[in-house]
Amino acid sequence: MKLELLLSVVHDEKVAYYTRILQSFEANLQFTTAAKGTTHLVLSYLGMVESPKSLLVSVVREDEAPKILEALEESFSKGKKYKGIAFTIGLSSVIGTLVYGFLANDKRIIKEER
Repeated sequence: MKLELLLSVVHDEKVAYYTRILQSFEANLQFTTAAKGTTHLVLSYLGMVESPKSLLVSVVREDEAPKILEALEESFSKGKKYKGIAFTIGLSSVIGTLVYGFLANDKRIIKEER
């Protein structure tokens, strides 16, 4: 199984919601950081305030990525506070069998190494 890096920009207040969605697809590694949305420059010129955003970075299995993106797209259509953007970038390599096993959530690899 190959791995992909999933990047999602969502509203701050929905970070926990989207984290739970990603965890339901066995994304073992996730981190969140503050971000700016795509419209922050235009809104600042107009004197309008943009709601705070967060960037969620997750490592997901390539075979799960389409299902995850579909689930996120469905959530993004729920309403204004659920809007966001998500995309994946393929990872070409991961160093170490145990690291790969953890990121891919492959318990067989982790058990073999012990």
